[in-house]
Amino acid sequence: MKLAVPRETAPGERRVALTPDAVAALVKSGIEVMVEAGAGAGAFHSDADFQTAGARIVPDAATLYGEADVVAKVQRPTADEVNRFREGTVLVAYLQALSSPDLVQQLASRRITSFGMEGIPRISRAQKMDALSSQANIAGYKAVLIASESLAKFFPMLMTAAGTVFAARVLVIGAGVAGLQAIATARRLGAQVWGYDVRAAVKEQVESLGAKFLQFDLGVADAEDKGGYAKALTEEQSRRQQDMLAEKTKEFDVVVTTALVPGRTAPRLITKETVAGMRPGSVIVDLAAEAGGNCELTRPDEIVVEHGVTIHGPTNLPATMPVHASQLYARNVTELLRELVKDGALAIDFEDEIVRGACVTHGGEVVSEAVRTALAARNAS
Repeated sequence: MKLAVPRETAPGERRVALTPDAVAALVKSGIEVMVEAGAGAGAFHSDADFQTAGARIVPDAATLYGEADVVAKVQRPTADEVNRFREGTVLVAYLQALSSPDLVQQLASRRITSFGMEGIPRISRAQKMDALSSQANIAGYKAVLIASESLAKFFPMLMTAAGTVFAARVLVIGAGVAGLQAIATARRLGAQVWGYDVRAAVKEQVESLGAKFLQFDLGVADAEDKGGYAKALTEEQSRRQQDMLAEKTKEFDVVVTTALVPGRTAPRLITKETVAGMRPGSVIVDLAAEAGGNCELTRPDEIVVEHGVTIHGPTNLPATMPVHASQLYARNVTELLRELVKDGALAIDFEDEIVRGACVTHGGEVVSEAVRTALAARNAS
């Protein structure tokens, strides 16, 4: 079996799907690994590093795709890349399938068997493959560093001969993996930290990190779905949440937002009126920028200043830390490949919960129920 690792083509993407140590392990298991020349440069892995690990360096993507049985990528492929795949190729990547209907239909028409890393089920056996979590950890960490650099204050309390400087007050909205890492990082930097999540069940996790939990009564009995994600709120609940957050955000120097609902536009938590009520010099880092933003004034990959409040809308923070991001992602991909390959050959078991959960297209069909539902809704609108 031939496994291909192409150079990422998305603007600003510096990660690589497999690192040399991951390649060495796969080669040892009987898989032939091909790497496009320069694929690891953004993460500081040279072609020589991959060759030492046992990979064959291929000069261009066309040649690579022409030989590949399996393609491992970070970002979803472009339409041109998909057209270069051989029919029947297996693709492993972040497909963002719920919001990429044209790509999904193209993959199906080309009879590509595709696996979305974002679709790995949240079960114990799949934790090593959970790329959403491994990359969200990085995003949460980096978001707080961005905030600390933008804030015109110290994060920690300082006692100096010139007087005491009080610690910055930080609110992290959303206590998933990114949010919990943001809380932990802000605490390490010495800030006073609060966490908020519509899921009251995460209160213990927030407090275990030394932060306080901000809790509102939204009239929601169970705000968590079967996958552990927050459920979408009703219009009335969303309005009540906005009002309550508006009253509280005035008290904070930094707000980091991480709230996402898979396959939907990000919930609007901070309105422009809320921003206007914040103290000048405050900072918002919106990790939901790519999905429309938790803040009404967020612009993807831009820094906006309104009413003296600086609003960051980064869309791919893991790519800004490509060494560790690639290392962690490569481990996730390697663990998934071990479920798909036995004795150096493809052996895909669609009865397996992980394989079934991550698979988007196979045999010319869209096999993911969630993606089929999203496509049907789109076609009906």
